[in-house]
Amino acid sequence: MNKARKKFILWAMAAIFVLLTVLLGIINGVSCTMAAEDADQITLRLARERGAFETRQTEEEGRGALFMRGGRPAQMGPMGPDSPEMAFSLRYFTFAFDESGEGEKVAMQIMAVSEEDALAWAKSLLGEQETGWTGSTYRYRVYGAEGKTYVTVIDQGRELLGAYRILMISLIGLALGMAVSGGTLWYIGRRLFGPLEEADRKQKRFIAQAEKELKVPLTVMSANTEIIERETGESEQTRSLHRQVRRMNALCKSLATLGVYEEKGVRYTECDLREMLLAAADVARSQYPDREAILSVESEGAVKVMGDGDMLSDMLVEIADNAVKFGRVRAKICLTERAGRVTVISENDTSLPDGTYDQAFDRFTRLDNAKDLPGAGLGLSHVKEIVKAHNGRASASAQNGTFTLTVSL
Repeated sequence: MNKARKKFILWAMAAIFVLLTVLLGIINGVSCTMAAEDADQITLRLARERGAFETRQTEEEGRGALFMRGGRPAQMGPMGPDSPEMAFSLRYFTFAFDESGEGEKVAMQIMAVSEEDALAWAKSLLGEQETGWTGSTYRYRVYGAEGKTYVTVIDQGRELLGAYRILMISLIGLALGMAVSGGTLWYIGRRLFGPLEEADRKQKRFIAQAEKELKVPLTVMSANTEIIERETGESEQTRSLHRQVRRMNALCKSLATLGVYEEKGVRYTECDLREMLLAAADVARSQYPDREAILSVESEGAVKVMGDGDMLSDMLVEIADNAVKFGRVRAKICLTERAGRVTVISENDTSLPDGTYDQAFDRFTRLDNAKDLPGAGLGLSHVKEIVKAHNGRASASAQNGTFTLTVSL
């Protein structure tokens, strides 16, 4: 349950981060785009006026009136390319180049660049696309008129400063938003998963206590059965008692490990699955000496994987146990490795109809062919938990009288 709470917080934080990043990206993208469009409008006006602003004053219009080419009065306003102040406040330079590549200054209204550097800069932009950014804050336009090629470069530093400030504010807001969201989600997670975690802890304590309490009467039953056999001899009743005691002991062992693999962290070491599988097959054969099914193991050689040795050993024991227990005549386990992926395939003959049986991995689930056999339906659920802890996959199916259990790591 603790892992579920952590996953909830991580996924929620990831979703919030993506949402905030997209929103702030749109805002900053629009801001930068507007700055570029404003610069293009200004350079377009300069292109119409051959690279320099044309101003004309008359007594009638008053001081500072600005006229476009053709005598049309400019649009008055504090912002935009038609502003009367634009001709005096814009930082820019324009050079005209003839066919031989010789440059001539048309306008030079910028202090940050010398005339020689500005000429070399403009010349370097010849042949580039019509408009674009040069440097970090300069917008340029290349255009032709009267047989010459003009290059105009304007400084948009002051205009882009607002966009940069929005970007910085956005980054600070993103960091603060993630911090606040993380704290809020942690609080919500504690309130939401707290009762569930407490119930889970109580359940585990109950299971552990029940497992301990059951061991005592089972030990007494086993000892009393042996005493009865010594006094009266072996009978069907005593054999049945031994079987039930073994079944209850197996159930106690399963209860003791119930849910352990979900909480236990994987300790990765190099493991030889072939050696583990051979040992697990020997254990399974010794557990069911009277079964007709003979378990065979096939492997192309040593198979090395990175994983938790104890968990993988338990998984292979459960798989081998399942193969021998439910195999009527034949049981086989194949271990292969292809393209860095290890696959364990367990097959045994069965009376189950064809189809998939992924429900076999659910706790306390027993299929139709397991009704008369010992077990509590927990073995394959342990297999699934171990496989999940190693980021693998497990599946089960029956076809043409063969039950197949497949595990990929």
